[in-house]
Amino acid sequence: MKLQGKNDQELIHLYISGQEAGLAELIRRHKSKIYTSIYMLVKDQYLAEDIFQDTFIKVINTLKTGKYNEEGKFLPWVLRIAHNLVIDYYRKDKRTPVITSGDGYDIFDVLGLHDESIEERMVRDQTHKDLRRMIQLLPAEQKEVLIMRHYGDLSFKEIADITQVSINTALGRMRYALNNLRKMLQTKELSIKVS
Repeated sequence: MKLQGKNDQELIHLYISGQEAGLAELIRRHKSKIYTSIYMLVKDQYLAEDIFQDTFIKVINTLKTGKYNEEGKFLPWVLRIAHNLVIDYYRKDKRTPVITSGDGYDIFDVLGLHDESIEERMVRDQTHKDLRRMIQLLPAEQKEVLIMRHYGDLSFKEIADITQVSINTALGRMRYALNNLRKMLQTKELSIKVS
């Protein structure tokens, strides 16, 4: 059976009717976006993997009990579950996300840019590292919207639904995040010129 050609809704119905391959294809299709969105919020590979697994345990339980009713909105629904689990984790442990520069899992490694020189690759790697560091310095609400938009590829309506704010608030947070990143980049460029 050719599962790649089926949409998410068809795969969900296959899974609910007892064909495990439906869920396996859904996970294969969306794993990268979901995992990356979690990882960019928690900045810890093992914690991200745990939350990713917990997310799919909730997905499976919801599907098996017949409580899923998000017609055509599978990815935003799963990302909302993941987002809530991240919030629950920090609430439970009364922690705030730790800013690390550790390498761990790097989503930029999967971009697969082949025809670049060693120098270009070094510049790209450093730029990505700097950008990730700057994103971690943003206020939590701004960081969250930026990650969901650029790494999760969600619309502002989906982000607003997941974070339970208005679309205007989500747009505003994104605008502030981009302005703050711009200021950080200008400061970094000035400090490079001065040194």
